[in-house]
Amino acid sequence: MGLVIAILGAHVLTMDGPDIPGGSVLIGDGGAIQAVGPAADVQVPSHATRVRAEGHALLPGLVNCHNHAAMALLRGYGADLPLQRWLEERVFPAEDRLRSDDVYWGTLAAAAEMLRGGTTTFADMYFFEDEAARAVDEAGMRAVLSRGLVGGSQAEAKLAEAEDFCRRFQGAAGGRITTMMAPHAEYTCPEPFLQDIDAAARRLGRPLHVHLAETAAEVAGCRDRHQGRSPVRYLHDLGLLRAGTLTAHCVHVDADDIALLAASGAAVSHNPASNCKLGSGIAPTAAMLTKGVHLALGTDGPASTDSLSMWETMRLAGWLAKASGQDAAALPARTLLQWATRGGAAALGLGEVCGRIAPGLRADLCLVDLSRPHLQPCTDVAAALVYAATAADVAKVWVDGTLVVDGAPTKIDTARALAEAQVRMHHLIDG
Repeated sequence: MGLVIAILGAHVLTMDGPDIPGGSVLIGDGGAIQAVGPAADVQVPSHATRVRAEGHALLPGLVNCHNHAAMALLRGYGADLPLQRWLEERVFPAEDRLRSDDVYWGTLAAAAEMLRGGTTTFADMYFFEDEAARAVDEAGMRAVLSRGLVGGSQAEAKLAEAEDFCRRFQGAAGGRITTMMAPHAEYTCPEPFLQDIDAAARRLGRPLHVHLAETAAEVAGCRDRHQGRSPVRYLHDLGLLRAGTLTAHCVHVDADDIALLAASGAAVSHNPASNCKLGSGIAPTAAMLTKGVHLALGTDGPASTDSLSMWETMRLAGWLAKASGQDAAALPARTLLQWATRGGAAALGLGEVCGRIAPGLRADLCLVDLSRPHLQPCTDVAAALVYAATAADVAKVWVDGTLVVDGAPTKIDTARALAEAQVRMHHLIDG
């Protein structure tokens, strides 16, 4: 008889319908959600492990749609520099020294941070992704991984490596790892290389993950290179902008770009902390939402934001939209929670896997302690979570029905991961 878990008495935010105050969720021994509803309606087997959750909110695990997780090794390096200087003067020289084991330890350290804050799934674009996959598997997380691709020397070999990675790791870690193809950006990938990447993605049946319209300089450069076309228009004309494509940032987009994004079915990962810290600008998310663009949330890498907290990301996304539009009703708390859960899962092709609390979906769940002083009194649970909750309020996290956080990550030796990250930081920065 397998392990059955009953989470009892929580305020359940299913993201699949109305909240259920005093609700219960039953997780089957295969890691799927068996039942959810008011406590009186959920039959709990006598052999179930019971988790008392009164005074807590239970919601789907958070989904971080854009990350370069191993860049936790470079956290804070090059602080206060704009994007291009930060990349050229700090990041690229450090990454020239990058080794595969650096990526393993950097990703594991990032996984500890993400899990502790209730993030159960993330999308990653980086190098040595075999080692990122090893870290994800050991941590017990769910992830959509992609080998970042830039043009130039050895472009064909890099593309072959990315294809091989997709073939080997699609469905790995018991199905918790899926894959994407990842052209870094228009400005780093010449047109023939973008077309080759797209052809490979179509052969493999895998979606694309690409940086898009992050800075004003990127947009101006693209217009100079491509007969006045914006990055969004350019990718659209090449056929890369389609349902399943995940675009990161989309800060500098106009009305025509927004219309193209909406019509294409592509998803946008809004990464407000990175855009603010690097001085890139404020994405017009309220306008995108109004026009039907599929929006989700991401932190970007921990070197460009310093934090992998999806709670901070939700809060900042909401406040920026309200302040820039001078509209307190822009991006309500429920909308932001949806972007961080079911919207993010759908953006990653996982809408029928996670992101909601519903029978048949995988039990990726986050239990938040509402008794903390900054969350009381609680008149609106969704608003409390979005505008006041922090990673430290997360009590327990499950992925695939397995308890991966019980006050602290259960599958990661966090102290060792952080110590290893410290050593590798010095190797990358000091040589």
